[in-house]
Amino acid sequence: MVRAGGATDARIATALAHWAPRFVANGVPLGDFHAVSDAIRSWDEWCGAWSQRGAAHEALGGDALAQGCALSAGEHYTRAAACYHFAKFLFVHRPDEMRAAHEKAVACRNAALPHLRPPGERVAIAFEGAALYGNLRRPAGVSRPPVVVMCMGLDSAKEEMHAYETDFLARGMATLAFDGPGQGEAEYALPLRADYEAPVKAVCDWLAARPDIDADRIGLWGVSLGGYYAPRAAAFESRVRACVSLSGPYRWVDAFDAANELTREAFRARSRAGSMAEAREKAAALTLEGAAAQIRCPLLVVAGERDTLIPRSHAERIVREAKHAELMIVAGGNHVANNVWYRYRPQSADWMARQLNRRHA
Repeated sequence: MVRAGGATDARIATALAHWAPRFVANGVPLGDFHAVSDAIRSWDEWCGAWSQRGAAHEALGGDALAQGCALSAGEHYTRAAACYHFAKFLFVHRPDEMRAAHEKAVACRNAALPHLRPPGERVAIAFEGAALYGNLRRPAGVSRPPVVVMCMGLDSAKEEMHAYETDFLARGMATLAFDGPGQGEAEYALPLRADYEAPVKAVCDWLAARPDIDADRIGLWGVSLGGYYAPRAAAFESRVRACVSLSGPYRWVDAFDAANELTREAFRARSRAGSMAEAREKAAALTLEGAAAQIRCPLLVVAGERDTLIPRSHAERIVREAKHAELMIVAGGNHVANNVWYRYRPQSADWMARQLNRRHA
């Protein structure tokens, strides 16, 4: 346990208990994870400590660029973005500090994009008077590839998606990781919403105008709360050819009632609820009841066997109601199965590649 003034800081303990493997699986070096998490004593120190670690990697990126080592610079900036992202992760009680860390995460990922292999492109998609920002990456040597649209969760953002993108890109698929309403860069202008098919429609419309993407082969992928958003959108957006739901809820309110303080407070803030009671009312709107049965495309539902945030029963119910669904329970997996990522990440990317490479009438 991490101590704060001689007493256990429950918020740090919660973050480490639920999400420790995620940090390392998504780009934070193990040594950095231990150094930062062992040093802090209070949740109030969290954002600053992780921002300092992000700044160290950012400096390495600048040094690499100055030496003409662009590939190394991209790698350093990507690690910096991950550290800054986890600095702002769930840190909603100090919004100014959180936003400053978030802006650094975005800036570092943007700095990395042109130096990655394959490189990435920052894009802006118009939506209801605001913009949904995304990172588009296309696999090398593939003309008009299919594309996997990546839907974020409650506390994830496109700057955390590098490791996930890699699996799809290596199999010949483009990736578009974007921040939807209440997520990442869009969280300051737009609240979380239940009808995620609306932003996905805007994304699909935008993709249809790209000559370098095959918009007839769009897949959706969603993580955690995004594991609700993706199948929800697939139920109403006919251009989606395949969907992966990763550790998503069937009814968010059921998971919300059992959720920890950090998760519930982040949902309250990002849904613009004035109280926890109002947040619960908003949570009740995020449901696949009546929607799961309308999903016509192939659907892969992935759940960790030992997920305590969104138990596997949610995945099982989605599969019972969707018409063309497969269930993958990851043995020993925690939430999003980040502790055993190798048991599902390559496999789900293989599944998506098979679906998007099929001919559709």
